[in-house]
Amino acid sequence: MGKALIVYYSYSGITRGVAESIAILTDGDIFELRPEKPYSLTYNTAVKEARNEIERDFCPKLEEYMESIDKYDTIFVGSPNWLKTFVPPVLTFLREMSFKDKKVIPFCTHGGGGFGNMVERIKDECKEAAVLKGLELLGSYRRRKNRTMVKRNRNIII
Repeated sequence: MGKALIVYYSYSGITRGVAESIAILTDGDIFELRPEKPYSLTYNTAVKEARNEIERDFCPKLEEYMESIDKYDTIFVGSPNWLKTFVPPVLTFLREMSFKDKKVIPFCTHGGGGFGNMVERIKDECKEAAVLKGLELLGSYRRRKNRTMVKRNRNIII
């Protein structure tokens, strides 16, 4: 694998833990997607906010943008599964970057829904990329368990 980039959104820190584990295993760079207007600290309200954005195919402004992903061969894209898909900040990233000739590896944390339709949506947004089998982890795992699960799935990652 060439140079890897791990891009993710994390609401509660669980997806961040998975992203950090992948970064350690791949020696990749890491970039957190943070919306300019953060979601509510109350989970149910945050999901309602995200539902509204998802239904409108809305791309929220981010606090920080990457200039380019040209120097990376493999891009890991991570998100919690909200409403059977990735969160809107991920959509902003996917639409801002060119994925021509890149390998994209999705990863998600979830409460029982697996990837939902996340992989299909990533394929739709990254038509010029090879979207590979990803890694989905039950969100109730603790950070130590997440690291163990990431290591066990090393063949998916590297």
